Amino acid sequence: MKAQLCTRIDKIENYPLVYTTVKDPKPEPDEVLIKIKACCVCYSNLSVIEGEFKELFGIPTKLPIIPGHEITGIVEETDSSANGFQRGDRVGVQVLWKTDGTCEFCQTGRENLCLNRQTTGENRDGGYAEYITAPSNYIYHLPENLDFEESAPLFCPGVTAYRAVKRANVRFGQKVAVIGIGGVGHMTLQFAKLAGAETIAVDRDEAKLKLAEEIGADHAFISDKVEEYIAKTSKPDVVLVHAPSQKAVDQALRIVKWNSVNGCLGGYSYSFS
Repeated sequence: MKAQLCTRIDKIENYPLVYTTVKDPKPEPDEVLIKIKACCVCYSNLSVIEGEFKELFGIPTKLPIIPGHEITGIVEETDSSANGFQRGDRVGVQVLWKTDGTCEFCQTGRENLCLNRQTTGENRDGGYAEYITAPSNYIYHLPENLDFEESAPLFCPGVTAYRAVKRANVRFGQKVAVIGIGGVGHMTLQFAKLAGAETIAVDRDEAKLKLAEEIGADHAFISDKVEEYIAKTSKPDVVLVHAPSQKAVDQALRIVKWNSVNGCLGGYSYSFS
């Protein structure tokens, strides 16, 4: 099959990716072979290729490797022990390729923390290719009303945003501030809206705030003005941070401190991604 193969850790400008032909993957027991229809480009792919994750987490654990972890496609072949899937099924593959299933984290619903986890595009070949194999317990059916391209992002920023809203226990009638309207933040806004919350979008980029309004944010503010707004109105019940900057974190903490001093409802949740 054809694939974009990361052959070495290097700056992307130095072309560490090579478009080449590699051996077709074959499904092991309890795995399926998927013909890839879409794979999104995540910024963390760049972090893997350029070595940032090598320094922090020892990733990638092998070279060469095929990057990419926001994957959708069609089941091409299944192993006899792969339950729940058959040839022709439309499916998605997430970042978490597989875990051991037996550790404390896996047994308590925190399998993303499994110390023996295998990660798509980081220690297992990912989606910059024509085909991928994946365990049947870690892939998901796609609804017929979503195409491959629009559903692929749900398998990284989508699950991250959903988890943030779920862990914050966002409920109908609450007010939720989302700081950082990027790939994850704009989905967080939508999940919070679906949960029935009034949403406040906060970002330093006016174009991102315009996007936030287009997807249903009730309020949208440039970062420097949000505290003035909050001081004049009822305070948010939940603050979700999706911005990897010290300024965004400091701002969220100031909002929390200001609210707690005034006896406002607690239950703040932080999601750094």
